[in-house]
Amino acid sequence: MSDPTRPAGGTRSDARPPAEHFALPDFPWDTLAPYKARAATHPGGLVDLSVGTPVDPTPLVVRQALIAAADAPGYPQTHGTAPLREAVAAWFERRRATPGVDPAGVLPTIGSKELVAWLPTLLGLGPGDAVAFPAVAYPTYDVGTRLARATPLPFTGLTELGPAGAATAPRLVWVNSPGNPTGTVLGVAHLRKVVDWARARGAIVASDECYAELDWRTENPDDPGRSADAPGSVPSLLDPRVCDGDHRGLLACYSLSKQSNLAGYRAAFVAGDPVLIAQLLEVRKHAGMMMPWPVQEAMRVALGDDAHVAEQKERYAVRRAHLVPALADAGFRIENSEAGLYLWATRDEDCGDSVGWLAARGILAAPGSFYGPRSTRYVRVALTATDERIATAAERLRSARTAG
Repeated sequence: MSDPTRPAGGTRSDARPPAEHFALPDFPWDTLAPYKARAATHPGGLVDLSVGTPVDPTPLVVRQALIAAADAPGYPQTHGTAPLREAVAAWFERRRATPGVDPAGVLPTIGSKELVAWLPTLLGLGPGDAVAFPAVAYPTYDVGTRLARATPLPFTGLTELGPAGAATAPRLVWVNSPGNPTGTVLGVAHLRKVVDWARARGAIVASDECYAELDWRTENPDDPGRSADAPGSVPSLLDPRVCDGDHRGLLACYSLSKQSNLAGYRAAFVAGDPVLIAQLLEVRKHAGMMMPWPVQEAMRVALGDDAHVAEQKERYAVRRAHLVPALADAGFRIENSEAGLYLWATRDEDCGDSVGWLAARGILAAPGSFYGPRSTRYVRVALTATDERIATAAERLRSARTAG
């Protein structure tokens, strides 16, 4: 009989992994220092569009909830309070068109990055196991795999991961929708195919969905005629259209950093299969990985207030409307960028040349090389700057084009 506390699929080896599986890359943003220094010398100062860190105020309703919960002398619950877990389940139904999320299958996390980095380890993966993730992706999927001393498998299509029964079949498959950096949204049919593929091989699927409230499409391709503002326009892995309401072997990760300007609160959660959540909870209890109770309360209130999310989305829509035509005027082509906080842009040149060109105009962007070897001709441009800085960047881009 299989052990229900162990993720299904694959065979672990006790052999030590090759050293390269654990070797960590340099922290990417440290390598931007020379470009940042160059951009900072521009008259009028630096416009930093390289990192997606929110700059707008944390909503007052959330700050008030934090203050009201400030008297917290005892240890918080690692599993999160029952009202918080119920708020997550209610949010899934109201905002993601995903009913039936079991509050027992919800777990608050200290931001979503720590979960991405530690999920393979928390699931007990290690030497001899493989973790698949998008080939063009946020680098922490790869880093988390290496921290577990597992084998990273970047992929663009499921056929790259081998047939059923293959010794190299991954035990964990990451999907990211809306994607960072590309802004690509995976539809119901795509996600369903991933779930079916993984279940046929006994693999777990984890979906990073933290940009789901920032859909820029005018129509929902999964439901033509409906606005992209409608709940479920960016389908969740837990959506009944994807998994028929069966959350076994599925985990959806979410963060309030982007939609609620809570990056400083480290407010996030993972939800899905209660058996897997119980396994994560057990390890996190031992490790002391618990969200502070005042933050739990702030997150509970944020999840119940849709007005501030709509207001923040409108701010980003205005900034996007400035940057898209300005980048086009400067010779950049925007690809994908259907949702999220970034524009995925190319001038069909090496990303280092593009980053240098922008830096000479006082604008800092992230090179595509940060996101894998298949994206070295792109740059990622963030919408996370003040209205004034975005307008300044747009003007510099237009002026550069006019100057020839």
